[in-house]
Formats: sequence, structure tokens, C-alpha cells
Amino acid sequence: MTGLIRLLWHSARGSAAVQFALALPVLVLFIIGIAQMGILFAANAGMQQALGEGARMATLFPRPIDSAISARIMQTRFSLKSEYLTSPTFTHGTSGGVPYVDITLVYRPRLNFIFFTGPQITMTKTRRAFQN
Repeated sequence: MTGLIRLLWHSARGSAAVQFALALPVLVLFIIGIAQMGILFAANAGMQQALGEGARMATLFPRPIDSAISARIMQTRFSLKSEYLTSPTFTHGTSGGVPYVDITLVYRPRLNFIFFTGPQITMTKTRRAFQN
């Protein structure tokens, strides 16, 4: 019996399969994490693009109402899921006698790893448009 244990103890057969089985879940989590970061970067670009469209519309004459700007933002959302997107908020003010509107957009995606659901991330962007 001790000869069999000694033979198995010194044998390296199957060790690569065991190492692969231990490393594979970690590797898959890294790859999925990189993909989730890419999705967040795409959402950031989508928020920036949607806010840019809203800011362009806010500078038009005659001045559009907030609901029309909000509809334009929600219409042009690029790579954003509507269930994570809140309606934009508008803050009107003046700076140096020039009226402006601050448009704020909030996006709250939930990270999705295959094995578990990650935390909810809050992404907030604000764009200021000066109106004449």
C-alpha cells in the first residue's frame, strides 16, 4: 500500500488538468470583468452623446421647453438600456446675465457576471448649455 501512495505522490500525470480546472474560473471572471468595463465605457459615451444632443437642442431659438429636450435626449440614447436610465433633470440659471440650463442625466446599470450579479453602479453626467 505504501508503494502505491509513493507512486501517486511522485506522479505528475493529471496535474495540468487540475491546475487548469483551478485557474479557469478566475480567467473567466477576468474576461467578463473586462467586458463589463467595456459596457460601462460605451454607456459613458452614450450618455455624453445624448447630453450633447440635448444641449444642442437647448441652444435653439425659439427656446424649446424642457419636455422637448428630454424627449430628444431619450430618443438619441446610444447603447443605453432604458430600464437603467432616469429622466433628465433641468436646472435653469444665469451666469453673467446670460441664461443657461444644466442638464443632468443619471444611469444606474447593474454589473452582470455570469456567476453572480454585481453591484449597481451610478453614473451621473451634467452638461451646461447657454441660451440666448
